[in-house]
Amino acid sequence: MCVTDSLQEAEAVVTDETDENRTRKNGLYGDVSTELAENMKQGWADTERRGLEPIAQAEFTARRRAALSARFPSELLVVPAGNPKVRSNDTDYPFRPSSDYVYLTGDQSQDAVLVLEPAQDGGHRATAYLLPRSDRESGEFWLDYHGELWDGRRNSLTENERLLGLPCEDVRTLTERLAGATGPIRLLRGYDAGVDAALHDKVTAERDTEFRVFLSEMRLIKDEFEIADLRHACEATVRGFEDVVRLLGTETPTLERAIEGTFWTRARIEGNDVGYASVCAAGPHATTLHWVRNDGETRPGDLLLLDAGVESRNLYTADVTRTLPVDGRFTPVQRKVYDAVYEAQSAGIAAVKPGAKYRDFHHAAQRVLTEHLAAWGLFGDRSVDEAYELGLFRRWTLAGTGHMIGLDVHDCAKARTELYVEGTLAAGMVLTVEPGLYFQADDLTVPEEFRGIGVRIEDDFLVTEDGNENLSAGLPRAADEVEAWMARLRG
Repeated sequence: MCVTDSLQEAEAVVTDETDENRTRKNGLYGDVSTELAENMKQGWADTERRGLEPIAQAEFTARRRAALSARFPSELLVVPAGNPKVRSNDTDYPFRPSSDYVYLTGDQSQDAVLVLEPAQDGGHRATAYLLPRSDRESGEFWLDYHGELWDGRRNSLTENERLLGLPCEDVRTLTERLAGATGPIRLLRGYDAGVDAALHDKVTAERDTEFRVFLSEMRLIKDEFEIADLRHACEATVRGFEDVVRLLGTETPTLERAIEGTFWTRARIEGNDVGYASVCAAGPHATTLHWVRNDGETRPGDLLLLDAGVESRNLYTADVTRTLPVDGRFTPVQRKVYDAVYEAQSAGIAAVKPGAKYRDFHHAAQRVLTEHLAAWGLFGDRSVDEAYELGLFRRWTLAGTGHMIGLDVHDCAKARTELYVEGTLAAGMVLTVEPGLYFQADDLTVPEEFRGIGVRIEDDFLVTEDGNENLSAGLPRAADEVEAWMARLRG
């Protein structure tokens, strides 16, 4: 149900009296007396917060809006946060706003919309359309199932103006305003059904696609606020991995779901949530790249592939993977595969620097893996060059070697190919380097001792002016260091 419908129903409840001088609450409580309705309007303290300071990212969001305004002068720009999504029946998923809305406002409110209206000087007037405090006079705050008495206090529009550093208006007035809009309009579609419907006949797919692409490309270079937040997300993720290692040392077997829950607890304590579904893959599950069922268990002698990232309270996410020996020590064959992946990641890391082609770190890592696979006889008589040219290594490496991270775990996904995967690295970009080898349990083309082994090592790197910085360096990478780290954490 949209917000305006809920408000109208709430108003009807307290104004439409029956012959018995009673009103009806749509079946939630049955009849509600006029006396109760009047009582609920009174005796509430003034909770308006005064003297609020702008949120930390307000100066950065203002700069981002200015860059967006300069790219699309004299056009109406509309960026919704999105609406809640139903999980089941009357239960919603936890709300997470669109990344572009967060990037431009710093706000995380549901049903909100950022509008940049053209100004006479060619720039724009930015306004955040938000839900105000729910109305006590109409009874909305308690008669509406999503009023503040049920869902918690919202900021007033005045409070939000101070926090966000831009004008705020009631979102329930927006669709009427949009209906009268003229001139060129660009909309971030697919997040707010009401806004999409209001602008359906006023926008074009081509213009909106161009808008979405530019929003994605704006995020390729991170500013100071974003880098600091990603650094925090990585540091919290390190602590989450430490929590899991301690768990592995106290329970045998350890359920993959227990591992998932342990890391999630750290994510909720230090951040907003996990940035994506955690991969907690024990034994042969580690050979499935997107193993998120997490319904297995670890056993001594197994490897655990843990791919998880804390999403900060400002919604920037880390993305880190470690492959850990469950009992604290790699077997000789596990170490053999692990060392090959470690060598490949090291080669990839060395290729991350400003001015390098984006694909350079991928090719560096995959070339090393191809050399190891060739040395193990997996290409038969074919040379390394031939196996690499034909892509034969991909049977066991499966995926690319990395991607951008930020507000999305696969950030900047709508950026043009020529600026992203065929582009050049620049200072301020943040990306993963994550080569892996995955030998399926039923793969008869590999030695039996390799079957069921999956190894990935993944870290998050900031491209600096003279190279790179490993934001997740708090976790060891080399096999000996991993074993010593696990032993130390287990006491």
